[in-house]
Amino acid sequence: MRADARRNYDKLLAEAHAAFAAHGTDASLEEIARRAGVGIGTLYRHFPTRYALMSAVFQGAVDQLIARARELAGSPAPCEALVTWLRAIITHAGEYRGLARALMSASGTGPDLTPGTDTGCAAAMSACSIPMREAGTALLVRAQQSGAVRPDVPIRDLMQLTNAIALAAEQSPDDPELADRLLSLAVRGLRPRTDD
Repeated sequence: MRADARRNYDKLLAEAHAAFAAHGTDASLEEIARRAGVGIGTLYRHFPTRYALMSAVFQGAVDQLIARARELAGSPAPCEALVTWLRAIITHAGEYRGLARALMSASGTGPDLTPGTDTGCAAAMSACSIPMREAGTALLVRAQQSGAVRPDVPIRDLMQLTNAIALAAEQSPDDPELADRLLSLAVRGLRPRTDD
């Protein structure tokens, strides 16, 4: 990338980050381009879709979440480590209005896209969701091997549930404790069934 193109790319990312934080992921792309001092064509040359821009903006947070999963992988309390990581995902998704919805729409998609799937969303967001699922799988498997989590819980369902909790919390801004309560309910559902 030429130096001027790199500057434009960096300015677009910075403005998109600020716009998504302030106005949600539906923020105007034209306004992002204007604030970055470039035309909308320049934005689309770097980021062909809104989801490509979102993926680039959130890549840093994804990297941090993956690093956090690696840190937690050696925890002596595998279930607690898994819950800590899920809580971090919910916190991240809650920082940007609309992010949880975008993550839910991309969750479970990949190279085997079904007809009617928003391939722009899926392709861009799967760049984030695939390594997140891999990081989560390592934590989930440890929690399952410890006997703290049922063996029939797949990571895709767990990630979808986590995004749903973040979306529910986003829709209820007057209830700051909602995400923790919902996560606590979900964790109870993860425990192995006991025969009575």
